[in-house]
Amino acid sequence: IDKDALDAQVKERKIQEAAEKAEHERFAHHMKKNDKLMCLLEERQKNEIKDINKALTEFHKNFQKPETRREFDLNDPQALKKDRPARVSDDDPRCTISGMQKFMGEDLNHDQRTKFQKEQIREWCLQQQKDLKIALADQKLADDLYDKFRIELDRKIMEEQRKEEESRRAVCTATKNFNKIQVAELNHKNELEKAQKIKDDMYEITCLLRGDFLSENPDQAIGPGGKRNVLVDRWKGMNQEQLMAIREFQKEQVLEKQRAREQERRRDAEWDRQRLQAARSQLLWERHQQRQDQVQRRDLDAVNAGLSQEQKAK
Repeated sequence: IDKDALDAQVKERKIQEAAEKAEHERFAHHMKKNDKLMCLLEERQKNEIKDINKALTEFHKNFQKPETRREFDLNDPQALKKDRPARVSDDDPRCTISGMQKFMGEDLNHDQRTKFQKEQIREWCLQQQKDLKIALADQKLADDLYDKFRIELDRKIMEEQRKEEESRRAVCTATKNFNKIQVAELNHKNELEKAQKIKDDMYEITCLLRGDFLSENPDQAIGPGGKRNVLVDRWKGMNQEQLMAIREFQKEQVLEKQRAREQERRRDAEWDRQRLQAARSQLLWERHQQRQDQVQRRDLDAVNAGLSQEQKAK
């Protein structure tokens, strides 16, 4: 009985160690998954900052050129090459009143200058509209690429979570089947041992009762001095009282063995109850972990939605 109990304790310890090992491996896998998600988020943030800086540089390059500034003529390195002589002709518009070459009201190039200004304004408007359309198209393309990347990232995350759930369910199913097999084998072994023990006891009792040694008359060994004086050479066995005493003692032994078996059965039932309690605790912990994963998933979706709204606002 002590050996069986020791074997049962060793098996239970091995099962517990295997469960703890599986728990550590699952926790390590969860940490790896979190690290992978953090790396993906950091990479996404770097790409977004890179795209923003690139768009800002392109905007400065296309819409804030140095030659479009009002003070560019003061800092133009080609100003002297572009500058005209102080006087070209008598109707030069740069001539002042003190030059006596042009007076107020003598604007002969008004129509041509006005037409040229209108044409220049029209060209500027068309160019600005074209640049605006190009910028909007580039922004739309960037938003589409970002949405596709986010959808692909979400799909990969969902696929990883699905694989992890399938692996966890397979481990739980294998553990439960193994525990059931162990319990069935232990019960079958106990039943066989109990049946074999009862069979051996009954066979031993039958042999003792029906044997030649016990069936002979023990009274012939009584000497002249009474029952206390036993003739050794004629002694054939014990009397009924002695046999009854032995039988009573044997019954007590049988009852003691039955009590021992009952204690062993109770101990085995207690082990089974503890194993079931451990399995139930494991199932509750897994459900709690699933709820935490769902909460993290919702938080991640909220963060992604916020980033998308912020990107669109920018």
